[in-house]
Amino acid sequence: MENSLKNEFEKLQEELTEGTSQNNFLQILVERFPNEVIFSTSFSNEDQVITHLIKNLNVDIFTLDTGRLFEQTYETWASTKAFFKKDIKAYYPDTEELKKFVSENGPNSFYQSVEQRKACCTIRKVHPLKSALKGYKVWITGLRSEHSQNRQNMPSLEWDEDNRIIKYHPILHWSTEQVTDYVKDNHLPYNYLHKKGFVSIGCEPCTRAIKEGEDFRAGRWWWEDANKKECGLHIHQ
Repeated sequence: MENSLKNEFEKLQEELTEGTSQNNFLQILVERFPNEVIFSTSFSNEDQVITHLIKNLNVDIFTLDTGRLFEQTYETWASTKAFFKKDIKAYYPDTEELKKFVSENGPNSFYQSVEQRKACCTIRKVHPLKSALKGYKVWITGLRSEHSQNRQNMPSLEWDEDNRIIKYHPILHWSTEQVTDYVKDNHLPYNYLHKKGFVSIGCEPCTRAIKEGEDFRAGRWWWEDANKKECGLHIHQ
């Protein structure tokens, strides 16, 4: 099964290289893998763009509720569901696993070390993600190359070895201005934290607004070295 999916991935690489447009490629994915394409949203501006791009396609949508999101993120979740009239499946951390971690380390141990922070991300994000992706062959994301040095050379289509799934990043090379204009032009709901200097919005204790001139990822895990600012959801091979 996996070799067959990898063969499909290689064929898709060729088709994308030949200049297929992003909308046509999304349509190709849905036709090639009926009921096996899923999109992950955190309700960022990027994800609102993609939700709009796939609104008429047979693509399932899910989000990861870590339990420590901003109130504005929940508000955007509600307005997004109402606007698009699409189901958005929620995945949560395992109760027992989270209970054990917090009981042993405290509620804010992620500030103490990179290891503790990554352990928290693994429980609240990575493990629920694996549950969400189970049974699917294509995972669509809202990643953009501007958001991180680690994503500068990332291809739009890649094979995710860790999750054994094809990943597609349709707006990887869009600029911030393109994303913002698209949201505005199509009157899409958006997270109001974006208006307050929040570029990349995650869990409330681990996210702050960035200052003028700061890097895109400066507002995420700001107490850590810039090269360590990934949570484990997106591992680029």
